[in-house]
Amino acid sequence: MEGTTDQIVDVRSVVEAVSSEDYDVPIYQVESLCMNCRENGTTKLMLTQIPHFRKILLSAFECPHCGERNNEVQFAGELQPRGCCYTLKFPAGDKMMLNRQVVKSESASIKIPELDFEIPPEAQRGSLSTVEGILTRAADGLEALQEERRKADPKTAEAIDQFLLKLRACATANSQFTFVLDDPAGNSFIENPYAPSPDPSISLRFYDRTPEQQATLGYVAESTQAGDSEEVVVGTANQATDQTAREPHGTVGARAARRAIAQANTAGIFDTICRYTAPEEADIPYFKEVIVMASSCDACGYRNSELKPGGSISDKARRTIVYVKNPKDLNRDVIKSDSASVKIPEVDLELASGTLGGMVTTVEGLVTKIGESLERVHGFTFGDSLEEGRKEKWLDFNARLNKLLSLEEPWTLILDDALANSFIAPVTDDFENDSQLKIEEYERSWEQNEEFGINDMDTSSADAAYNNTN
Repeated sequence: MEGTTDQIVDVRSVVEAVSSEDYDVPIYQVESLCMNCRENGTTKLMLTQIPHFRKILLSAFECPHCGERNNEVQFAGELQPRGCCYTLKFPAGDKMMLNRQVVKSESASIKIPELDFEIPPEAQRGSLSTVEGILTRAADGLEALQEERRKADPKTAEAIDQFLLKLRACATANSQFTFVLDDPAGNSFIENPYAPSPDPSISLRFYDRTPEQQATLGYVAESTQAGDSEEVVVGTANQATDQTAREPHGTVGARAARRAIAQANTAGIFDTICRYTAPEEADIPYFKEVIVMASSCDACGYRNSELKPGGSISDKARRTIVYVKNPKDLNRDVIKSDSASVKIPEVDLELASGTLGGMVTTVEGLVTKIGESLERVHGFTFGDSLEEGRKEKWLDFNARLNKLLSLEEPWTLILDDALANSFIAPVTDDFENDSQLKIEEYERSWEQNEEFGINDMDTSSADAAYNNTN
C-alpha cells in the first residue's frame, strides 16, 4: 500500500489471514505525530510471522524532520500455557554475547540483579532488539532528562550519573552482569547461538502464572461468576440421581483410559479421555495414580491434555530407558510428567525438567512434539541474519531428529524423573520380559530435593496426627 491512508485497518482479521507459508505481506503506512519535534512522520506496519515462532505486528516510525526513529513489536497470537523466565549470565570482555537477539513482549520485564535495576513492562514496549540495544535504550531514556534533574535535584542527578556509568559498562561488556527476562505471557525469547545444543550461559524456567499476573494479562474470571459456579456445585451435591450414584463422575472415563493404555491403544486413549473436560483419576498398570486433565472442542476439533501426579512423593528418583528398534517401540505409551527430563544421546538432545510440561503420548508423539517445540521456540532458525554455518547446523539436526522416526538406526530414549512420576509402557505383559526397557531407581541429590521443595517439608505434625488416629 503506497502513501498514507486514513482507513481503519482491522488488524486482527489481517493477522489471522497470514499463513506460515505466505511472507508476501503488504506494508501499511500511516501518518503519525512525532513526539520529539511535533511534526508529522510516518509509521510503517507489517503483519508477518517469524518462521517457527509467533505471528507478530511490526511497527517502525521515522520522522523526516528531526530524524527520530523507533520500532515496536506486538504479538498477534495467543498466550502461552505458562510464563517463561530467561536468565543469561554475561562475563566481562565478551562483546559478542551482547549481540544475542531478544524478542521482548509488552508484558515482559527485564532485571539486572547486580545493579538492582529493573525495566518494567510499561517502560519499554514490545521490541525486537539485542541485549546491547535494550540496555543502551534504557541508558538513553534515563539520561534524557538529566539536565532538568540537575537544576531541580542535583543529588538525584548525580546518583543517576553514577548509575549510568555502571549500566553503560554492562552495555559495552566492560562489566559482568546477569540479564533476566521474565514474561508471564510466555511470548519472549532470547537467541541461543548454540541451538539445538543447550546454551551453558542461559537458564530457562517455565512457571504457572499467579492470579495477579492473570489479572494483569486480562484472563481472570469475575468473582461473581466464580461464586455462582460454586453455589451450583454445592446446591446440586445432595440431589444426585440414582444413575449418578451408581456411576460416580469419572468412573467411566478412568476405566476406559486404563483399558486403552493397557492395550497400547493410542486412539482409544484420546477417544475416552478427551471426551471429559474434568480431571479424571486413573490407576495406570505397573505404575501409580495420576490425574489426566483433557479437553476437546467439538467446534474446531482442538484437543489438549495435561498430566499431574497423584499420591505421595516417591522415596527414590527413577530413570526409564527404552531402546527403540522397531515400530512397536514407537507405539509405546509414554507418561511424561513436568518434573522429567528427556535425553536422546544419539542426537545429543537433552531437555531439562519442566520442558513441554506433562503429557500422555507415545514415543513417536514425544519426538514429534520435541521437534515442533524446538522449531517454535527458536524463532531465529531461518532468519535473514542467521549465519550460513548455523543454518546448516539446524538443518542437519532437524534431519537427524526425523531419522529417529524412520528407524534407520536403533536409538535410546531416556526419561529421568526426580519424582518418579514418568512411565513408559512395556510391549509385553511383564516388565521383566521386555528386554528393551530398563528402569533404574536412585537416591535424589540434595539439589534435586531443593528444586522441588522437599528439603523444606515438615510432616511431623501430620505423622503425629496419623499415629494418634491409629
